Amino acid sequence: MDIFIMGITGGVGGLLARKLRSRGDAVRGLVRRDDQRAELATQGIDTRVGDLSSMTVEELAAAFTGADTIVFSAGSNGGSKEVTKAIDGSGVTKAIAAAGLAGVERFALVSVLPESWRERDLGEEVEYYFAVKKDADIALSRSELDWLILRPSLLTDGPGVGTVSLGPAEFHGQITRDDVAGTLAALLHEPGIGRQILELNTGSTPIDEAVRANIRRTRT
Repeated sequence: MDIFIMGITGGVGGLLARKLRSRGDAVRGLVRRDDQRAELATQGIDTRVGDLSSMTVEELAAAFTGADTIVFSAGSNGGSKEVTKAIDGSGVTKAIAAAGLAGVERFALVSVLPESWRERDLGEEVEYYFAVKKDADIALSRSELDWLILRPSLLTDGPGVGTVSLGPAEFHGQITRDDVAGTLAALLHEPGIGRQILELNTGSTPIDEAVRANIRRTRT
């Protein structure tokens, strides 16, 4: 497949790119600096330099042209309201519109479990982040695209274990970015997964088996 990743320099996006490349996929993405573009080129990854917050729908569509799937894993991580709105909010809706304009039907969004950190006093900006993420989920779920929304629990670094708990509703715990990327790579390669919201937590089920258990449509 030809997969375009928004957030390809991020924790999940970068790991996903490497896992997809190892499967033989062509991987492209959007970066903000020329040095990032040069570094990813050494890995066989083609990128476009641009700023998601200022790019137009038409500019994004031009970047997406020829892709089979768009993966949106960019995020503000609960920063200022302005950045959250530009990336997690308007960035997603622009990418949805651009995918339609470019004729790319499949769109996967890395979101967040709504229960994340509910036991804490998060502050106004982080609460705003959760609200914007929910709005983006709704916008994608109401689009005409062949969408997938993946909601991982609290992200951690370090090597993955290769086993997860994946389904329409999961408890909130924590999971490595490596296992999130591994799960997402498997989901993208499963044609029986589509127009679904799936939540992801650490667990004991091998990733491929967990993905197969969530197939909801006839494979093509």
